[in-house]
Amino acid sequence: MRQSQTVDGLLQAAMEELRAVGYAELTVRNVARRAGVAPATAYNYFASKEHLVTEVYWRRFVTQPELPPVNGTSADVADRVIAALSAFALVVADEAELSAACTVAVLAEDPDVKVLRERIAAEFRRRLADAFGHEVDAAVMRTLHFATAGLLLQVGTGHLDYEAIPRLLDEVVRTVLAGTEQP
Repeated sequence: MRQSQTVDGLLQAAMEELRAVGYAELTVRNVARRAGVAPATAYNYFASKEHLVTEVYWRRFVTQPELPPVNGTSADVADRVIAALSAFALVVADEAELSAACTVAVLAEDPDVKVLRERIAAEFRRRLADAFGHEVDAAVMRTLHFATAGLLLQVGTGHLDYEAIPRLLDEVVRTVLAGTEQP
């Protein structure tokens, strides 16, 4: 229990520090100070600021509500897939500092970040498969994953606003699904 409280405190402190100083100035040491724990304690849980920020993203994503079960009609597949992709893509859209930090942190070479990236990708694929409600061709899954990741990279580099994502995901999903035979 204490361990969980320490981690939760560090994650909350990371968000506060991120809002106060931005990603460039964020340090695990300062997050530890803000959380009221020793830096060694913080480093015991988070090897780097990238690891810390990616953990914040992971927890935001994984705690989002699941889509309701498929109702059996194929008419809602596109809408369900768009909803699942949008939930993933927009998880930090309302938090500018966290959004900017995630763009950098999630791409870091840190081994702990790599583990979280794999968890994020697995959860993404699971939720996307659930949205389809049936077996989906691997190429369709990859295409939608790549398209969503590309949109997020465009947002992160300043070439696209989050507001455009729902419309673009709608376009991508309907284009991909139009090119595949749905049962």
